[in-house]
Amino acid sequence: MDVMKAIENRYSCRAYLPKPVEKDKLLRVLEAARLAPSARNLQDWRFVVVTDQQKRNALAQASYNQAFVAQAPVVIAACSVSSYVMRCGQPVAPIDVSIALEHMALEAVELGLATCWIGSFMPHEVRKILQIPTDAVVVELLTLGYPADEFKTPARLPLEKIVCFETWSF
Repeated sequence: MDVMKAIENRYSCRAYLPKPVEKDKLLRVLEAARLAPSARNLQDWRFVVVTDQQKRNALAQASYNQAFVAQAPVVIAACSVSSYVMRCGQPVAPIDVSIALEHMALEAVELGLATCWIGSFMPHEVRKILQIPTDAVVVELLTLGYPADEFKTPARLPLEKIVCFETWSF
């Protein structure tokens, strides 16, 4: 599959088959994150991979009771260990972790898997469940598994609504 095809087929999956993700596929998804770029090559991301059902249940509760989080055979807590702020004023933590997560999501599509970014969760609860130290920022959760739902093309704005050239002209 080419990259554009993976981009076109990526979606936020909210229903998973009760089938474990094979270790080799999981490692390929994680390798995609490892290869992602990061500010100053800090490689500040850290990932806690969760397959234990009780912990996935607890993470679903910490995600404001989103049941599909527990249904996914893998939940990945994506964290950053850097407080570095770039010269433009942006902290690297959410940016670097987001790039790595999207690399994961695209590799997952390539492997016949699906993902969903989870931004609705209680970081302090996730921290307790997974014993994440206070010097690490819990940025996002990512569910991973074989989809049980069907891909639906999400609505997207046309290019001319989101792009202008040379100066702001929206």
